[in-house]
Amino acid sequence: MHSTPSATPPARGPTYLDLIRRGALQHGPRTAIVFGDKTLSFTEVDRLSSQLAHALHAAGAAPHTRVALLLNNGLHSVPLDFACVKAGINRVPLNSRLSLAEHARMLAETGSTHLVFGPDLAERAAALREAVPTLVCMGMGTALPGATDLLAQAASCPAEAPAFTPSHDDVVLTLFTSGTTGTLKAAQHTQASYAAICRNVLLNLLPATPGDAMLHAASLIHASGVFVLPFWLRGGRTVILPGFEPGLFLRTLQAERITAINLVPTMLQMLFEHADIATTDVEALRYVIYGASPMPRTVIQRAMAAWGRHRFWQYYGQTEAPLCLAVLRPEDHTDELLDACGQPALDIEMRLIDEAGNDVPPGTPGEIAVRAPSAVAGYYNAAALNAETFVEGGWVRTRDVGVFDERGFLHLKDRTSDMIISGGYNVYPREVENALMTHPAVRECAVIGLPHEKWVEIVTAVVVLRAGQQASEAELIAHVADQLASYKKPQRVLFADEIPKTAVGKLNRKQLRERFRG
Repeated sequence: MHSTPSATPPARGPTYLDLIRRGALQHGPRTAIVFGDKTLSFTEVDRLSSQLAHALHAAGAAPHTRVALLLNNGLHSVPLDFACVKAGINRVPLNSRLSLAEHARMLAETGSTHLVFGPDLAERAAALREAVPTLVCMGMGTALPGATDLLAQAASCPAEAPAFTPSHDDVVLTLFTSGTTGTLKAAQHTQASYAAICRNVLLNLLPATPGDAMLHAASLIHASGVFVLPFWLRGGRTVILPGFEPGLFLRTLQAERITAINLVPTMLQMLFEHADIATTDVEALRYVIYGASPMPRTVIQRAMAAWGRHRFWQYYGQTEAPLCLAVLRPEDHTDELLDACGQPALDIEMRLIDEAGNDVPPGTPGEIAVRAPSAVAGYYNAAALNAETFVEGGWVRTRDVGVFDERGFLHLKDRTSDMIISGGYNVYPREVENALMTHPAVRECAVIGLPHEKWVEIVTAVVVLRAGQQASEAELIAHVADQLASYKKPQRVLFADEIPKTAVGKLNRKQLRERFRG
């Protein structure tokens, strides 16, 4: 007689917090973080992040509180992120390049009650406190009048992490990404999904070992920061730069014997145009990882000619399911595959579907839909968008159109949205159009991306002026720059008599792109 086993819940894997603890335990005295001439060991990061977690609790940021982080890359970027995980806090990173109005809107839309800021962003923090009087502002090595210096407070806190046991479904990170309509949307990562991103990177891109060191020049709040946990877990070094400057990047690459870098195409192009590229020793460099926007063929060919094909790895991914949905490995960087984004990642399921959600026939383009353990738990407070994006069976609709070739390599065809990718940054036309339309001389406008040798695409506005009104290109660019982040402003303004429309009266951006690309 066989007894029926009682139903057991499926295994969920470790949490983000589990992986932080494992790395600290295993690699204690080794160097974990390098920033300029300062370093922190795994033990020091672990201790400081525990102290910061207690300080956050003392400041009223209880578990599940949303805390906004306004920091540029620095020595304390990683300890603060880990502190939020240990405190059970849902961190909301703010891109420091955005405008005051954008930051205020992000705080309001996420209901963030606390803000942690770096010394170089104290002025913006003060302006935000004025705009949102209830906001609790905490500096890292600095303080606003009558407010806390979180770093100073942490010094007297316990070195053991707060007693906190997370659930796999606890949201640990609410990350803003722009929507197809230009509206902000906040993707929510959980304890489980963030641990799954770590597995995705180790499985598909690089195994990471104690001998590895990764150099970070892009903001740690986006794709670059995703590599921190895999390196932490495996005992590798995270070497951080305040930003991307090609000369400093190449000097650091050589001096720190960097083994891995992650760049957007624009950064790679700038490196290979720098005078020091030929004399930089890259013997230690094993992984040149790139993604975020399509790579111009001339740039990758030049890079491979100089550094060798064996170093180059491309990934295709999205904020909604990081990091790799598909990977183009070094051996596949051949002429006929340079425009592909690779083969689906090992831990990802991928389908190509039509508008109704049915699979398209083989060899036919379709919208890329994915199912992955690294997928977010939806967007915060966006029911309609969630219903469109996260569909039955756990599938995520990417809004990208792709096609598989006969060998199973994925090729991107187009975007279902009209998003512009300029220098690795996503720019959504609607947002720029809305800003332009507030100028009294603008009757109508459409924003498109036009090809550019350095930035891949540049933001270009096609503008129709009101009868009898005048406005110059420079005036309109400045008008947008007053409202939005600098990278979103148009680089060119083209004047026209009318904007073409589709049959249902929508702006026909596709027709404009075709007209002006010539």
